[in-house]
Amino acid sequence: MSDKLYEYMDWPEIEAVVYSEESEPRKILGPRVTEDGILIQSFLPNAIKANIIVTKTKETYEMVREDEAGYFAVLIPEKEIPKYKIEIEDEEGKKSSFYDPYAFPKQISVNEEQQFCAGISYEIYNKLGAHVMTINGIKGVYFAVWAPNAMRVSVVGDFNHWDGRAHQMNRLAVSGIFELFIPGVKPGALYKYEVKAKGSLVYLKADPYANEAELRPKNASIVADLKSYKWEDESWMKNRKDVNNEEKPILVYEMHLGSWRKPEDRLFYTYRELAPQVAEYVKEMGYTHVELMPVMEHPFDGSWGYQVTGYYAPTSRYGTSEDFMYFVDYLHKQGIGVILDWVPAHFPKDNFGLSNFDGTCLYEHADPRQGVHPHWGTLIFNYGRPQVSNFLIANAMFWADKYHVDGIRMDAVASMLYLDYGKNDGEWIPNIYGGNENLEAIEFLKHLNSMFKKKYPDALLIAEESTAWPKITGELNDEGLGFDYKWNMGWMNDFIDYMKKDPLFRGGAHDELTFSMVYAYSEKFMLCLSHDEVVHGKASLLMKMPGTMEEKFANLRAAYGFMTVHPGKKLLFMGQEFAQEREWSEERGLDWELLETPEHAQFQEYVKALWKFYREAPALYELDDDPDGFEWINHMESEKNMLTLIRKSKKKEETLVIVCNFSALKYEKYQMGVPYAGKYKEVFNSDGKQFGGTGAGNPRLKSSKKTEADERKNSLTITVAPLAIQIFAFKEAEGEKKAPKKTVRKALEKKIEKEREKELKQQEIKLPKEEVKSMPEKSKVKPEPKKLEAKPEPQKLEAKPEPEKLEAKPEPQKLEAKPEPEKLEAKPEPQKLEAKPKPKKLERKPKKRGRTGRKK
Repeated sequence: MSDKLYEYMDWPEIEAVVYSEESEPRKILGPRVTEDGILIQSFLPNAIKANIIVTKTKETYEMVREDEAGYFAVLIPEKEIPKYKIEIEDEEGKKSSFYDPYAFPKQISVNEEQQFCAGISYEIYNKLGAHVMTINGIKGVYFAVWAPNAMRVSVVGDFNHWDGRAHQMNRLAVSGIFELFIPGVKPGALYKYEVKAKGSLVYLKADPYANEAELRPKNASIVADLKSYKWEDESWMKNRKDVNNEEKPILVYEMHLGSWRKPEDRLFYTYRELAPQVAEYVKEMGYTHVELMPVMEHPFDGSWGYQVTGYYAPTSRYGTSEDFMYFVDYLHKQGIGVILDWVPAHFPKDNFGLSNFDGTCLYEHADPRQGVHPHWGTLIFNYGRPQVSNFLIANAMFWADKYHVDGIRMDAVASMLYLDYGKNDGEWIPNIYGGNENLEAIEFLKHLNSMFKKKYPDALLIAEESTAWPKITGELNDEGLGFDYKWNMGWMNDFIDYMKKDPLFRGGAHDELTFSMVYAYSEKFMLCLSHDEVVHGKASLLMKMPGTMEEKFANLRAAYGFMTVHPGKKLLFMGQEFAQEREWSEERGLDWELLETPEHAQFQEYVKALWKFYREAPALYELDDDPDGFEWINHMESEKNMLTLIRKSKKKEETLVIVCNFSALKYEKYQMGVPYAGKYKEVFNSDGKQFGGTGAGNPRLKSSKKTEADERKNSLTITVAPLAIQIFAFKEAEGEKKAPKKTVRKALEKKIEKEREKELKQQEIKLPKEEVKSMPEKSKVKPEPKKLEAKPEPQKLEAKPEPEKLEAKPEPQKLEAKPEPEKLEAKPEPQKLEAKPKPKKLERKPKKRGRTGRKK
C-alpha cells in the first residue's frame, strides 16, 4: 500500500463497514476526487483480488486489499471520475465484473424527503420499493426503504448470495430512508432487506413497497417492472364517469378469485385464465362491476386476503403483477368495472412483514392498548404518524394509478373510527378529550378521500362501516368523511333476520322490513349480501330461508326482489346468484354442478332477469339518494306480511308500483292505492313459472278506478302472488292527458268573468259588464254606495274576500289564472283595503258586518 493511499484510509469508518454497522456507506465507499487522483474504495467480502477497469480506455488498476475482510482501495491518476467496473476473483478462482453501486447518486430529492415526512408524498411508491431504471446509461434496480431507527439496512437477494455485507444501503438524513442503486439486477430477482437494529439484532424483512412477492409459504419480494404493460382500456377510462355515477345502476358481483372456479390439475387459475371466464359470466348475468376480495399479498389462505403483508403487490397465487394488469384491462374492454377490497385498518404480526420493522413499532403503536386488536390478533396502524398515513394514502392511489381499478372498498372502517372497537374496559386509551373516537383515523380518512377524489374523481370510495357514525358519505366541507357509498349493514342484518323467520311469525318483526327507510337518506347506501353472511356456520342464503326447498327458493326470489326495489346500489356474493346450498369456503370452488338441476338453473335465470329489469328501469336507481324517488303506499300490513310502495325516476311515465308479499298466501282481489289514474301493467313477477314459481299474477292490463284505498283517490284490484315481488308499470290514461294550454286558459277566463260578476252582485254593486271590461287592465276594486273607486295596482286584480273566494292572476291584455281542474280560490287579503281619497270623490264608510265579516 502506498503512503498516499494509506493516508486516505478512515479506519473507524472502514471498521463500521466491515462489521456492517455503517448507515451512510456512500461517505466512504465508491469514488471521490482527491488531490492525488480518484480514490475508489469497495467492500468485497467474497473477493481475494479486485481490479478497476475504466470502460472507455480499458485501462486496469489493481486494488489494494486494505483489510482481510475484503476491503479494497485504489488511487487512479484521473482528474474526473470515469465510468468504471470492478472485476473480482473469489477463492475458487471465478471472475466477475460489475459497476460500482456506490458510484451512482441518490434518486430521492430533499424536497421529496420532506414531503414524505409531512405525509403528503402521494406518489411515494415511485420512489420507495424496487424500481427498474437506467442511471447514467447503466441499467439496474433502485432500492429504497423507510427504516429510520435501524443501525444498518442492506439489500440481500439471489444477486449477492443473500449476503448483507455486500450491498449496505445509504441512509438519507432528512427522512430516514435507506437507498441504493444496484446495477445489473433485473426484473424477477428475489430480494429482502436485512435490518440491523439497535442492540445488534439482525433479521430479514420483505419490502413494504414491493410490487411482487413469492408464493406462500415463501415470502421474499420480487423485482417487477410495472412500466412494461401496454394498456388498451382508453375508451373505458374516458367514459368511466358515466358508469360510476350515482344516477346509474350499479350491480356488484363480489368474488374471491381463488375459489370462484378451481382447475383440476392445480390449486388456482391465473389472472390471465380467469379474465375471459369472469368477464363472460359477469356480462351474461348483467353485473356492472366485480368486487375482488383482497388481492394484495397475504401469507394465509384462510384470511381471504384480509391480513395483508404486501400492500403494493397483487398476490402471486394467480400470477404476476403484469398478469393482474391484463385481468383488469380485459374486464374494462368488456365494459366491467373492477373494485378492490382494501384493508387499512390492521395488519398481521408476521415477522417478515410490517411489525416492528426497524426494531421499533414503526407502522403500529407501541402501546398494545392502541396498537393491537385483541380479537383479531392483528396490529393497528399508527395513523398519527405522517409517514404511515402516507404509506396508506399512496397505496390506495397506487391501485388506481398503476392498475386502473375503478374503486376501493375499505374494510372494517368502524374498527378505525372507535378506539374501543372490540375491546373491553382497560384495553383501550381515550382520546385527548376523553372520548372513544379515533381522531387520528378520522383525519386520515378525510385526508385520503380528499386527495383520492381530487386525482380520481370518477373512481368509487366505499366504506364497510357497521355503526351509526354520521356522515360517512357526507361532504368533507360539511364534517363528512367523503365516501361515495356506505355498505348498509343495518339493512342486511335486519332483512336477513326477517327472512329467516317462518312467514307465520314475520308479522311481529315487520319493522325489520321498514326501519331501513327511516335512515335511508342519511347516507348514500349500497345494499350488500356479502361473503360475511355465508360463512362460519351462518349457512348460505338459500339455506337460511324457512320451509321446504320449494319454499326456500320462493323466499330467496322474494328477498332478492325486495333488495332490487329498495333504494341503494346492489352487491351480491358469488354463488348466491344460483342459490349455492353449501357455505362458501376458500378451499373449494363453487358448486357449479348445481346448475344441472332445474331448480338452480331456473333461479339463475331469475337473477339474470331481475338484474336486467333493474338496469333497464330508471325508477329503481336514478333517484336512489333522493327522497322523491320513493314513496310508501302501505307499509302497515304486518298481518299480511305485505308492503306496497312506489319507485320513481325523473319522468312520471317511468313510475313503478311494487307489491311485496312475504307470506305464503295468495291474495285475490287485493285492492291497493295507486299514485295516478291510468293503466298499470305487471312487468315483473318473481313468482313466474319460468322462475320456478306458481305463476300467480296479473297477465292483463289493469285500469285504476276512482275508489279510495290506502288514502289515495285511485286504486287497483289485483292478484297478489305468494312469497313474491310484483312490479307494475304506469301508463297514463288518454282521458287524463292535459288539454292544450290555450283551451284551458280560455275556459278559465270565462269562468273567472262569471265569478266576478257574481261577486259584484253580492256586494250590491250594479256594474254593467261592458264597464267592467273597460276598466283599467290592472286594478283593485272596493265596493262603494254609488261609485266604484279603483286603486291602481301594478300586477293583480283581486277582490276583497267574500263567500266563495276567487283569485285571478290577470296579465296585460289577457286574464290568466292558476290552472285548477275544478275550482279557483282567491288569496285572502291580510288587511282591509282602503281607497285613497281623490279629488271630487266621496269615500264611504263600510257597512256594518257581523262577526264573520259577512252581511247580516
